[in-house]
Amino acid sequence: MKNVYFDSAATTQIRGEVVDKMTRVLKDNYGNPSSTHSYGRSSKSLIEQARKTVAGILNAKASEIVFTSGGTEADNLALNSAVRDLGVERIITSKIEHHAVLYTVNQLQECYDVEIEYVDLDEKGNIRLSDLENRLKTSDKKTLVSLMHVNNEIGNMIDLKKTADLIKSYGALFHSDTVQSIGHFKVDLAEIPVDFTAVSAHKFHGPKGVGFAFVRKNSGLKPLIFGGEQERGHRAGTEGVHNIVGLEESLKLAYENIDEEREYVHSLKQHFISELKASIPGVKFNGECTNPEKSTYTLINVCLPVSAEKALMLLFQLDLKGIACSKGSACQSGSDKGSHVLSAFLPEEDLKKPSIRFSFSRYNTKEEIDYVVKTLKEFIET
Repeated sequence: MKNVYFDSAATTQIRGEVVDKMTRVLKDNYGNPSSTHSYGRSSKSLIEQARKTVAGILNAKASEIVFTSGGTEADNLALNSAVRDLGVERIITSKIEHHAVLYTVNQLQECYDVEIEYVDLDEKGNIRLSDLENRLKTSDKKTLVSLMHVNNEIGNMIDLKKTADLIKSYGALFHSDTVQSIGHFKVDLAEIPVDFTAVSAHKFHGPKGVGFAFVRKNSGLKPLIFGGEQERGHRAGTEGVHNIVGLEESLKLAYENIDEEREYVHSLKQHFISELKASIPGVKFNGECTNPEKSTYTLINVCLPVSAEKALMLLFQLDLKGIACSKGSACQSGSDKGSHVLSAFLPEEDLKKPSIRFSFSRYNTKEEIDYVVKTLKEFIET
């Protein structure tokens, strides 16, 4: 039995260079960054260097980078403060956002009576920009738009610059969950007028438990966590220096190798698509995942021609064969509900069939893809 990890959209294998650097920091830089003695100053300097590195890669200001525990906290920080502190009365989002956004806006509606609107989707799960513009026109209420850059289940991408320009032309705030795109795509935050983004290190071969929020300068955003002056007053709590350094190193390596690794991972994805089409009649691909212009190169979402009864055993059988993949977001594992993303645009007939997300990284091979396709074919034919 082979062991094949095709669930990098859930989390990635950490790079060996990142582990080595984090280990050195854990051993040598154990001072509290808020302490004024040399041990503390040593730790503090590592954090500030990491902040400068991140800002430089994304063409942002160092003061606009706020380290967090990950993407979920960064999403919560932006959305909560926008309503609580910036006077936002209406949020426009979509039904295919990550639950870090959807659950948060529901809570804001309940607690602050915020008006929530969902932009229309087309038959492939794309945001209809014409509908977004119509909604931006229809109200004088202070509005925030929250739309993710790359969808974590189907891989659909929005044109971040075009979307941001449209939103800003109507004077609205723009928040984008960029958890699946930062580290995989070049993003220039000086050129793209987004106000807030969310990033998580473990999506680009970094450690879990650390990420950052990009917060546009002079936005007026207030902290979500109180108790200290860390992160320039944006987030209280002693910083995990080793994690922040791990984030810095993994992001730096991601962008140093981005063109080479993108070409390689894209070739894996294209090979998987062609092999599935050749081996499994009736296979379908959800969203835009077969369109390289409109989707990320890191994942596909496959609808398989399997009965509902047999579908119940599919992930279990794949796991027995050593194949790791998922039905959707890892944050929803253990839930019996179907994918809220697919339910937002797929016809009922396709929702009854099993849809599986396979996501790839630099550590995967074509031989692994061939093994997975062979396993799927055998399962469907038995």
